[in-house]
Amino acid sequence: MKLTCCTSPESGFSLWSPASYSYFFRPEQKRLEQTARRGRRLSILGLVQPLVTFVYGLVIGSFTSESYIKIIDEQARLAAQEFAKTRRIRIGVQDNGPIHTSTQVQQQWPRWEAQGLYLFFLPAYCSEMNPIESEWHQLKTHELAGQMFEDELDLAYAVMDGVEARSRVEGRTTKRFKFKSS
Repeated sequence: MKLTCCTSPESGFSLWSPASYSYFFRPEQKRLEQTARRGRRLSILGLVQPLVTFVYGLVIGSFTSESYIKIIDEQARLAAQEFAKTRRIRIGVQDNGPIHTSTQVQQQWPRWEAQGLYLFFLPAYCSEMNPIESEWHQLKTHELAGQMFEDELDLAYAVMDGVEARSRVEGRTTKRFKFKSS
């Protein structure tokens, strides 16, 4: 049986990016003009299949068990289609974050496994074993570093552009998961 790998930790962004390390003439100091408001956190949750696809969702604030379930439900639906065609299961590799292990999420595991999506949990405190952590690092230090944003919408567009740019470099397709508004 072959497998496909995806990872799904969450990362966050704010309107104020930290100033990156650089050289300046003496007595000048690098500084960034901050916006009038600090704004709210923009969170991203991603599922990467190295060199193939990068699926991600964005929310203002933090992801909840409900929003996580929506994204993984879609992955399970795709896993069921793939399993029916190829007999390949899909493995999700993730950390032990609260939204990944909540009671509400654990109740979904048997349903997802029946669809061909199995979740594998990394050992605690081993984020370096998760390939998506490198994606978050690259996105923050190369695509968004040293930028200030007026509002969450501008930040969201910059994150989306950064994800697209990273995917072009890595030679993979990108898809943004869109939550249906109520």
